[in-house]
Amino acid sequence: MGIVAGLDSSPDFTRIVVCDADSGAVLRQGYAPHPLDGAEGGRPSDVDPQAWLLSLGEAAGGGLLEGVQAIGVSAQQSALIPLDTQGNTVRPALVGGDKRAQVCAAELVDALGGREAWAQAVGTVPGAAQPVTKLRWMVKNEPDAALRTAMLMQAHDWLVWQLLGRPARRTTDRGDASGTGYWCAVNGAYRPDLVELALGHQALLPDVLGPAEAAGTTPEGLLISAGTGETMAAAFGLGIGLGDAVVSLGASGSVMAVHHEALVDPSGMITSLADATGMHLPVVTTLNAVRTLRGSAELLGLPDLESLSDLAMKSTPGAHGLVLLPYLEGERVPDLPHVAGTLAGLRRESMRPEHLARAAFEGMLCGLADALDVLRRRGVEVRRIFLLGPAAELPAVQACAPALLGTQVVVPQSADYAAIGAARQAAWALGASQGTLDPRQPPVWQGATAQILDPGDDVAVGAAVRQQYTSVRDQTHPGAVRL
Repeated sequence: MGIVAGLDSSPDFTRIVVCDADSGAVLRQGYAPHPLDGAEGGRPSDVDPQAWLLSLGEAAGGGLLEGVQAIGVSAQQSALIPLDTQGNTVRPALVGGDKRAQVCAAELVDALGGREAWAQAVGTVPGAAQPVTKLRWMVKNEPDAALRTAMLMQAHDWLVWQLLGRPARRTTDRGDASGTGYWCAVNGAYRPDLVELALGHQALLPDVLGPAEAAGTTPEGLLISAGTGETMAAAFGLGIGLGDAVVSLGASGSVMAVHHEALVDPSGMITSLADATGMHLPVVTTLNAVRTLRGSAELLGLPDLESLSDLAMKSTPGAHGLVLLPYLEGERVPDLPHVAGTLAGLRRESMRPEHLARAAFEGMLCGLADALDVLRRRGVEVRRIFLLGPAAELPAVQACAPALLGTQVVVPQSADYAAIGAARQAAWALGASQGTLDPRQPPVWQGATAQILDPGDDVAVGAAVRQQYTSVRDQTHPGAVRL
């Protein structure tokens, strides 16, 4: 079919990959950071969307897109762009997990009747990051901007609209829509009443395209696919399907899996997202993952995580009875928002640095295994786990993960899978438009280069370590885990 491109506009940069439309082989790449003014303590919470266009133009320089027939767009999720009746921004985009909006999230939860009401309505409970919450924040803090808001878009929607020359029709996809807090993954429909609940009045929302639909074609003849959010694009780029889960190791952790239906969770522990293929991506997040390792390294006076891993490898499974409950920031799984971490099993023989290092890795992975069990108890099949994040490369993680997670673990080679997923979507839309691909079946691309780690004979050992962990967890926090 020729060549296609995928564009990933992350919170910090734009990356573009140009791929062979048939095989998915990456032919060339472009990169440019967003020209953002840094905020004290991290990224800014308000961003002029023009910054994304500037880095896009720079990343595409040097003829990178020459010969490209279609392009897909992936972008950071939850970036709310409020527009006036003319399509101009009424204020900078509200991006990220904006802590300013935490009180507004609690107000919205109460306004609809609690967490279960939200889970039933749209499959997710509002948090500070959700666009629906940011609408409420605008009403309370910038009422003039709220009153002038006539249209709502997210980052990928806005970029697609700009690439197409700002046509009358604005579009999104079900993946990105599912994270807004006002689109329901269960029935595939908007809830305008929730927009009004948050904003105080109605606003125009983008049309939700199907996975293989095109958003349009530029005057130059470049087909633009529906696009999607970064999470969905990365899952599509990795090529995960039914039976696959992704465990992401950031400061906090997340577990998501492909499932055939949306999961409505009255507790709000599961966020019911849609994916980029017509399936669903239930997600469970934890508050503590790599921050557990970093804290343990600092406690032991080690310079980096590699040193912590080397030290942990000198211990043995179970860390001589030492158990770390890694609830350093409280925890969502189990729901213990105000607790602290616990170190148990202190005996003379266990009080050695290598055992504490091992307990940190085992505690982190057992916490993620608890999150995985939330999905398994709801009927989600998990036969293979993709382990993502720089920490996935650590020898101690790779030594512990297969046994503790209880299944085959895949550690993909580092790549921008969101950009690759966007390119794969572009190939799908191009093929569907030409009649060479089934709009119900995405193109088969070569899989990610990866290490395959099997639990083998260590399954029983892993089960014993997890039992040691769960015993401490249940004794320390009785009744916190509801089976």
